[in-house]
Order: sequence, then structure tokens, then C-alpha cells
Amino acid sequence: MTGRTRVKVCCISSVAEARLAVANGADALGLVSAMPSGPGPIPEPLIAEVAATVPPPVATFLLTSEPRADAIVDQQRRCRTNTLQLVDRLEHGTYRDLRAALPGVALVQVIHVTGGDAVAEACRAAGAGADAILLDSGDQRLAVKLLGGTGRTHDWAVSRRVVEAVPVPVFLAGGLNPANVGEAIRAVRPFGVDVCSGLRTGGRLDAEKLAAFVAAVAAADAAVRTEH
Repeated sequence: MTGRTRVKVCCISSVAEARLAVANGADALGLVSAMPSGPGPIPEPLIAEVAATVPPPVATFLLTSEPRADAIVDQQRRCRTNTLQLVDRLEHGTYRDLRAALPGVALVQVIHVTGGDAVAEACRAAGAGADAILLDSGDQRLAVKLLGGTGRTHDWAVSRRVVEAVPVPVFLAGGLNPANVGEAIRAVRPFGVDVCSGLRTGGRLDAEKLAAFVAAVAAADAAVRTEH
């Protein structure tokens, strides 16, 4: 890892939450569309409304569980975010299809770390054209898929192996909060960290937790720099 760890605040539910996150230094915002399970989904018209208010260079991530490239294209055109976060595997179509239809939109593939096979899966996604990888703690093998927002950490040793193996940026998600994000950064050395439930109180984005999280990220970055 070099430079500053980016902060992505996920499960944004309103224009007010987006403004709060940006004011506290968020580099990216996650906007969750319909999911089979998990927290944070909001209607697509609200995703489009929030995305339209976010100033550059802050990235807006549309979290989509659609398995078809054509459906993802249609969804992005309705929501107008500048980044797609694919929380499940593409079953029909390719990254090339998405890139041809949506020039300029970044593609981030989520890999759910359930074991060491996540390393090979991340390498395949990067090789196929994903712009970045996001490591999370879901499980696609369940009858009702868990595709994020679990509040659980996973094996950071595997995550570190992914960071070392792929040539694209890696975001780390899964159970992060102000108390453990520093340890996570030191263990994994990701390009960015991604947080949802760890910054919420009563379902709402908590300004104090958000500020503490950003401060913990900065402190970890400073500690990492002193090691080199």
C-alpha cells in the first residue's frame, strides 16, 4: 500500500447522509439497490437523487446484485452513478460488455472471502477487466445469498494475499468499525476500506463514529508510513 487509504462509506440512505460523509472526508459513497438480504437498500430514484448531489472527485458506487450485464446497464442508466459495485458474479455477459455500454463507469467486483479460493477468484476478475476488487464477508453459497452488510470480519490473512496477488486496487469491507479499522489496515494494506453498519446508530449514520473512523484510518496510515 502506498499513500493514503481511501474511505468508502456504504449504505447511504439520503442526501443528508451523503453530505455528512463527504464533509467528513469520505472518498466514495455506496448506494445499495435491491438485494436478496442485508441492510441499506434504497429505491433507485433516491439513488439517482443522491448521486446527482455528490461533488467530484467523490465516487458514487451503485451496489447491484443483478447477474446479467444488460440488466446492470439499464440499472446504471437509471441511477447515474460513476462506479458499479457488482456484489455477485456475472452470469450473463462480461465486463467488456459493461464497459462498451457504459464508457467511463468504473467496475468494482466484490469477492466474498469464505476461504483461500478467494485469491484465485480475485485474480480472475482482475484479469477479466475489473478496475478494482472489493473483499467482503458475504456467502453466495447460501439459499438466500449474503452479498454484504453482514457486520462480520473475515480472514484478513487471505485478504492480504489478494492485495499482493492482483494488479488492481483492493478495498476491504466486512465488519469494520472505528475500533478495528487500524488493525485491518496494518494487516491487509488495502487501497481503501469500506464500512456500513460499523458507523450506524439506530440505523442512522453516526457523525461521531464517522469522525472516529476517519481519524483511525489516518492514524493507521501514519503508523504504516513510519515502518518504511
